[in-house]
Amino acid sequence: MALIVHKYGGTSMGSSERIKNVAQRVAKWQAAGHQMVVVPSAMSGETNRLIALAKEIQPQPDGRELDMICATGEQVSVGLLAMALKAQGVDAVSYAGWQVPVRTDNAFTKARIQSIDDERVRRDLDAGRVVIITGFQGIDGDGNITTLGRGGSDTSAVAVAAALKAEECLIYTDVDGVYTTDPRVVPEARRLEKVTFEEMLEMASLGSKVLQIRSVEFAGKYKVKTRVLSSLTPPDIPLAQEAASGTLITFEEDNSMEQAVISGIAFNRDEAKITVLNVPDRPGIAYQILGPVAEANIDVDMIIQNASSKGMTDFSFTVHRNEYQAALAVLNEQVKEVIKAGEIAGDPKIAKVSVVGIGMRSHVGIASLMFRTLSEERINIQMISTSEIKISVVIEDKYMELAVRALHKAFGLDQPAV
Repeated sequence: MALIVHKYGGTSMGSSERIKNVAQRVAKWQAAGHQMVVVPSAMSGETNRLIALAKEIQPQPDGRELDMICATGEQVSVGLLAMALKAQGVDAVSYAGWQVPVRTDNAFTKARIQSIDDERVRRDLDAGRVVIITGFQGIDGDGNITTLGRGGSDTSAVAVAAALKAEECLIYTDVDGVYTTDPRVVPEARRLEKVTFEEMLEMASLGSKVLQIRSVEFAGKYKVKTRVLSSLTPPDIPLAQEAASGTLITFEEDNSMEQAVISGIAFNRDEAKITVLNVPDRPGIAYQILGPVAEANIDVDMIIQNASSKGMTDFSFTVHRNEYQAALAVLNEQVKEVIKAGEIAGDPKIAKVSVVGIGMRSHVGIASLMFRTLSEERINIQMISTSEIKISVVIEDKYMELAVRALHKAFGLDQPAV
């Protein structure tokens, strides 16, 4: 008997009929002898509705109160799913994050999980119950309800699987796995049977919406075997067929994967670029620019500092487009009063496109092929960032889809896997 964690996204929980299908699927797994823990998201569109409602009252909602409001979406989901299981004759119990408890820090709307108490859950599992736990939320040291940020239910599920030492964490979503790129942009995109945690982490950080990046970090750190698969298949398909479907995220490369130089093309149009011009080129200047940005809880992605000329340089970095104005506000004060730099230039209409693959470690020429492909499409590169297994470029937003299609073809990702 294995302990299995299922996670269901908002689309999977989008209606009473779909919730009944989820219950039928979970019941099938329990009937096969598995102990089952389920982590569902709020019903599709519910979190957006709650945020919009909050903003009607307070344009910039208080973080603590916003978490109180947004946490209700998942509480509805777990209660409904528990009822659906009971209606099918399966003993089930639902818990909010604070009841487990899932303990977090106190960074409202962006909290991080610190620990999960598994005693109550294990007691229910040993009694033969299916345990359903709210995703996306927890409780801080002062007893406040917190949320983990958008997509946080993925992180909750993997964290629960890690705490319980589950055999596997199955992430059910509205797609049937991880693809070489978004099929809506490139219809020839292929589903990957396997991908490494390193590649998945890069893809998630670079804009792939299949898994939330923190969930991949958790899975890799705690060695949680994870599979991404579709919840839109018939709930009564054979268990063996379902368990082998989707995309398996592996712990390390195997021989068959070694041949894949590039596994996928990731992209993200949710970023904005900020450049501080004529910055004094002296020790500590990067911290003087980015320190206040970090203190404002704004995440920075790509960073480039130009070569010094006459003791001055330009400093560019990217942030999420939603935090662009906040970052500018922080920098305007800092640049004028502390750094004594020139003007600040900003561009919210950029996109980041990346090629990702563990095969880059043992193959040369990846960067040159990428840059030549973009050049042939007359796409200008504004910024470049690299790691062992990825190359990212910032380009104009309007060229993003063209770049993705061209790179997908150039690296042979439209061809069947060998």
